[in-house]
Amino acid sequence: MARRGGPTRLSAPKLVTFWIAVLLAFIGVIAEVAPIVSLAGYALWLVVAGFVLLALGNLLENL
Repeated sequence: MARRGGPTRLSAPKLVTFWIAVLLAFIGVIAEVAPIVSLAGYALWLVVAGFVLLALGNLLENL
């Protein structure tokens, strides 16, 4: 946890976390560009989930 007034310590995400985040974002972009019927409604949420996962990987030490 970050101390009040102190710098937030960031760590590099694990390689698996990074690639899962990239894969989620990539699938979301592809679902929007080339409409995939089953994923078209979730394209934005897939991209958001990828970026949130990547941000959590940076903020949390063991993710």
